[in-house]
Amino acid sequence: MNYSFDFNSISFGPLLKGLVVTLELTIAANVIGLAFGFVLALLIMNRIAVIRLPAMLFVEFFRCTPAIVQIVWFFYCVPMLFNLFLGSMTMGILALGLNLMAFNAEAYRGAIQAVPREQLDAGIALGLNPLQRILYIVLPTAFRASIPVLLTNGIVIFQQSALVAIVAVQDLMYQGKSLATETYRPIETFTVVALIYFAVSFPVTQLVGFLERRRQLLMS
Repeated sequence: MNYSFDFNSISFGPLLKGLVVTLELTIAANVIGLAFGFVLALLIMNRIAVIRLPAMLFVEFFRCTPAIVQIVWFFYCVPMLFNLFLGSMTMGILALGLNLMAFNAEAYRGAIQAVPREQLDAGIALGLNPLQRILYIVLPTAFRASIPVLLTNGIVIFQQSALVAIVAVQDLMYQGKSLATETYRPIETFTVVALIYFAVSFPVTQLVGFLERRRQLLMS
């Protein structure tokens, strides 16, 4: 192979700007996923079919369709169907946030089902109404139990955020593609992009592993 590597030709300025956009997308999507995922989990567990079935359909749609299709659908179809024109960044946040919301709902649901019955009975004995039992007993317990899965889902969304580059959101992947085109150095550029994604993702995956091991020790 006669290819001569030249990493000095890579300008990190645009990549860092793209990383900031990627982190903004990830944080906004996680806010949506963490907050509304719990609400969606409660709807899924509702005994009333009219409430439960649409929530289940929502979850299955986002879990069973590719994230790239969801992003493209929001970007092109929402303006046409609803005459609603939002920026590409907003569309990306909505698509990623709703996707994460569906996956987090399943994580919350499993954690809610694992809440000890004794805790709920204690709440009833203390005179807490259903909403208070959810806020003060179910939510804290379920959130702690599902933290490893929620973190894993969050880092997956960080990685999937690269897909918004196809709808011209100037994230890390978009900036990498532009830089590779300008410098004619795709190998060096995308190697650096991959290393940046790895540098952000790896510490979180290690944290997830640590929390899992700690949880197993506490349970043993």
